[in-house]
Amino acid sequence: QEQLVESGGGLVQPGGSLRLSCAASGIIFRLYVMGWYRQAPGKERELVARITSGGNTNDADFVKGRFTITRDNAKNTVYLQMNSLKVEDTAVYFCNADRGSRWLPHWGQGTQVTVSS
Repeated sequence: QEQLVESGGGLVQPGGSLRLSCAASGIIFRLYVMGWYRQAPGKERELVARITSGGNTNDADFVKGRFTITRDNAKNTVYLQMNSLKVEDTAVYFCNADRGSRWLPHWGQGTQVTVSS
C-alpha cells in the first residue's frame, strides 16, 4: 500500500514559521521526485516546490527566499520549511510523489495551513 502521511500543519501568525513533513511508505523513495502543492478555497492547485532524489530543487516564484524543500532518503521523508508566512499562504498543502509520465503520481491527504492574526 503506497502512502504519503503529512504532519506539521496548523495555525500561525503572519511572519511566523512552520515545518511540514511527509513520510512515504510502500514506494522506492529514491526513484521519486517529491513535491509540495497547495490549494486555497476557490483556486486551482499550484506547485510550491519540488526536489529530486539527488537534491535538485525547483520553487514557485511566490516562495523564493521564504520556503525551503528538503528530503531525507534514509528516512523516506520530505520536508517543507516555511518562514515569513503571509495570510495569502493559507491553503491545504499536499505532498506528491512523481515517478514519471508512465506512472500515476501519489498524493497525500493534505494538511491545513492557516496564517492569521
